[in-house]
Amino acid sequence: MKEKDIQEKTLKCFSCIKKPCQTGCPLNNNPEAFIKLAKEGNYEEAYYLLLETTVLSSVCGRICPHSKQCQGKCIRVKIDKAVEIGAIEAFIGDMGLKNNWYIKLSPLNNKKVAVVGGGPSGLTCAAFLRRNGYNVTIYERHNYLGGLLYHGIPDFRLDKTLLKRVIDNIISLGIDVKLNKSIGKDFSLEDLENQYDAVFLGFGANLSSKMNIPGEDLDGVIGGNELLESNNHPDYTDKIVVVSGGGNVAMDVSRTIKRKGAKKVYVIYRRDAKESPADMKEIEDAKEEGVEFLFQHNILGIYGKYKVEKVEVIKTELVKKEEDTRLSPINIEGSNYYLSCDYVVMAVGSYPESNIINSLGIKLDDRGRILIDKEGHTSKEKIFAGGDVAGTISTVAFASRAGRDAAYAIMEYLKDK
Repeated sequence: MKEKDIQEKTLKCFSCIKKPCQTGCPLNNNPEAFIKLAKEGNYEEAYYLLLETTVLSSVCGRICPHSKQCQGKCIRVKIDKAVEIGAIEAFIGDMGLKNNWYIKLSPLNNKKVAVVGGGPSGLTCAAFLRRNGYNVTIYERHNYLGGLLYHGIPDFRLDKTLLKRVIDNIISLGIDVKLNKSIGKDFSLEDLENQYDAVFLGFGANLSSKMNIPGEDLDGVIGGNELLESNNHPDYTDKIVVVSGGGNVAMDVSRTIKRKGAKKVYVIYRRDAKESPADMKEIEDAKEEGVEFLFQHNILGIYGKYKVEKVEVIKTELVKKEEDTRLSPINIEGSNYYLSCDYVVMAVGSYPESNIINSLGIKLDDRGRILIDKEGHTSKEKIFAGGDVAGTISTVAFASRAGRDAAYAIMEYLKDK
């Protein structure tokens, strides 16, 4: 985007005193302040202001569900249209990369911290620790960094060349990286406890959840997370695909499959569009590409003799339950019908690998995630955790926030050690 276009977008900001946009940002970025600086042409200062809360501005500015976060709180929504905070943030982040505006570092101390997982939470945790003088080593099981940023978000939403520049900028702070290293296989948590003063676990939850309905074991039922991670797609030519879920994984999978030649792609979600976790722009983009949505529908079962042939679908109504903050979907009796399809993709959430989680010797919550306190501290003294593996809300901004908060908690923990 050109600077002229960004300047036009900054002029829409009212510079609100109460800054509702800031309360909508999981990272607590300060849009009013960085937009004001950008409006004045002071992009470098705006970049350094963003660095106080995030090291992923070029990424988050592009892929965050802005309408559900910062832009959803913008006062201008009541008048016409929200200020395009994401586009402005991305432009400022890109300017920082283009001009090599370096992140300022504190002198190294003698404390060593291991970060397990090179996704958004791990990268952010490592960056904030290194900026404050800590020796940091990232352990990543893949042969690349980025985690879901790399394999979970398609190129049409996040250019991988740009992502590499963002990651290289973080690693250039002086962070050591060990690729192709899996916890529980190449090293143990006990190994890290013996070698480091603190450890941050941010390796994510990469296995797709199931719906616990008949037919989920049929050939042709695929996990959305695994599909995006492996990029190993079947031939969709003239095929009908059903995607179950309403989050950004469902959007990314459905758009990817449609682009790969599927005859029809249906996204089935129990609630309405407003209640879906996905950003409204992602939903509209998917619709423009030919993805069809069945909101307020639920899948009861998947059927076929040897492979997927159809799904049984039922309509839902949304009701307010006393104990819930969201409207709850209730199946409408007698409204069920069958929908023919060739594949079903599960994008209804994710969970960590149980063999890894259970080998750590750390207390887990009732969902099998690592149990942490508000500082990200686990049941083991030296060990901190955050992101999907600890049940953090599954967006890049929330994962990044968890990594940043854990970094400050680790600093506080090591202060007098």
